[in-house]
Amino acid sequence: MDFDDDSGEFSRLHNLFTFHLGIAVTLAWLTSLYAAAYAPWVRNIRPLIDPTNVGTVESTWSYLFIFPVVLTTAWLISIFGQNLFAQVRIFKNQIIEFGIAALVAFGMFYLSIDRAVAAMLIGM
Repeated sequence: MDFDDDSGEFSRLHNLFTFHLGIAVTLAWLTSLYAAAYAPWVRNIRPLIDPTNVGTVESTWSYLFIFPVVLTTAWLISIFGQNLFAQVRIFKNQIIEFGIAALVAFGMFYLSIDRAVAAMLIGM
């Protein structure tokens, strides 16, 4: 495989990853905004979800919107850092790199949706 084939494969995988990450970002924001309409506006939402948890005070805003913000930041870095990502390699196989990135992004997306659903359930 020469450089041109390698570059084409990276562009294909990067475009696919960026497109799907954009969909995840959109869904995370929509779900969090919808949950914000139903969430109780309290300073500490965690004890409402799990009464045995008496942790630090956390507002509803940071509880609902931290993961969509992180996903949006990752998406923007992915879009604007394409040339940098094409040059930097951790593994020889690009599919492994994009697979790991996809797993991390899916985990963040899952946590975002999970928090929004938990807030919606206590708001109803």
